[in-house]
Amino acid sequence: MARLQQASSAAVTTLLKIMVDQAAPAASRVRAADSVLEHAAKAIELEDIEVRLSDLERAAEKSQEETE
Repeated sequence: MARLQQASSAAVTTLLKIMVDQAAPAASRVRAADSVLEHAAKAIELEDIEVRLSDLERAAEKSQEETE
């Protein structure tokens, strides 16, 4: 897992280079762009879930403190 996380930066760099490389085939550029957008959307969803979870945890702690 750690190696995959470390390699993700290079993978993103590769995708971005292909995406903007006018010499690359259009299909490759479109696939790279689609991949970047898909992963960005997933990252936004995960961040949203983390915020919502934190809010719920705080609310649960506050509720528990009020009942004690």
